Amino acid sequence: MNEEIVLSTAEMVRSKLSGEGSGHDWFHIERVWRNAVKIGKAEKADLFVVQLAALLHDLADDKIVASEAEGVSEINYWLEGEGVPSNVIEHVLTIIQTMSFKGGNNHLYGSLEAKVVQDADRLDAIGAIGIARTFTYAGSVGSPIFDPQYTVREEMTKKEYREEKSSAIHHFYEKLLKLKDLMNTETAIQMAEERHQFMEIYLEQFFKEYADEEG
Repeated sequence: MNEEIVLSTAEMVRSKLSGEGSGHDWFHIERVWRNAVKIGKAEKADLFVVQLAALLHDLADDKIVASEAEGVSEINYWLEGEGVPSNVIEHVLTIIQTMSFKGGNNHLYGSLEAKVVQDADRLDAIGAIGIARTFTYAGSVGSPIFDPQYTVREEMTKKEYREEKSSAIHHFYEKLLKLKDLMNTETAIQMAEERHQFMEIYLEQFFKEYADEEG
């Protein structure tokens, strides 16, 4: 029964995110789902909760939907229609509403399942895939690759994080390079190391080429 609900939910999410162009598409969800299962198994988490939260997490994100409240309501409606128990629905919704970075202002719900899903999502924001997604998202919102007049924002509100001007390269310093040390589980900490190192190598090469062009 649970497996059928997970697969049905996956198909619904795949349909909803078809054509999404900001790097939060179905393929992102699929990678998060896969890594959430991997981490969840290693950490002995409730895989039913983990899979539902991983699959649904972006359907209530303000990068994707106009209203987070409406997104949460639609997710709740879907899960009720699938016959998911109310305690599981509450757990899934709480994870979804607290797992996003949002400028470092969110406070994650403290369950093991929440930690697993957040780690899986953050792993997809770093490394080679994270780099590709950063530039995809920057292009979708009209941000430049790099603009030296911008400064790295160390502290910002959720509104400033979303609305102030920045560049893709600045985003590495404002978020991506911080994620390795923000992983919750031992499994994800180990997985994050190589991806973090790759981003550092990439940035070193980026600024080497940038300096050559300036020269």
